[in-house]
Amino acid sequence: MNSNCKIEKIRKKLWDYYGTLHWWPAETPFEVCIGAILTQNTAWKNVEKAIENLKNADILSCKGILDADLSFLAELIKPSGYFNQKAKKLKEFCRFLKENYNCDLKMFFNSGPVKDLRNKLLSIWGIGRETADSILLYAGNKKIFVVDAYTKRIFSRHGICDEKIDYDELRLLIENSIPESAEIYNEFHAGLVYIGKDFCSRKNPLCEKCPLKGV
Repeated sequence: MNSNCKIEKIRKKLWDYYGTLHWWPAETPFEVCIGAILTQNTAWKNVEKAIENLKNADILSCKGILDADLSFLAELIKPSGYFNQKAKKLKEFCRFLKENYNCDLKMFFNSGPVKDLRNKLLSIWGIGRETADSILLYAGNKKIFVVDAYTKRIFSRHGICDEKIDYDELRLLIENSIPESAEIYNEFHAGLVYIGKDFCSRKNPLCEKCPLKGV
């Protein structure tokens, strides 16, 4: 079985096993963007605590984050780790939105093709490829697949690629193997995240119980 067929088979297996996962958990597209930045190098449960702090302080908005004192912002997002750096990243992202789109996220998403939007996000300090693609897919409903550590681990264990494969090389391989749809990209990435957490851990994978066994 070639890599393209195997990827599509994995996608269908995940869909059969998990169904609709309603990922990314957020109330607004802006909250998705903030979560995408905060989730760098940390577990999602820590991001939830940080976002809850921002909500309780009533600053979970572009203006709110820009107006907040940097040290105060850092303290609020402390549960997410690397909080001093992440506070600066949030400021930079919101400054970009303010200076170019008057804090209007919808205006940004409507300002050009996905490739151009991605390049704009990547020009912001602190935003890398995974974060940019998460913002585009989950906040903007754009057709771009998100690759993360779970994706690389699962696919390497199934002989599809090396775990050290370049991000965009794997992203394009996946996009060329499955139907082109933001909804499908969303559900497939979510399924890989869940499999990674539920079965395919780095140290103690539950291969015998995994629904992808035999693929």
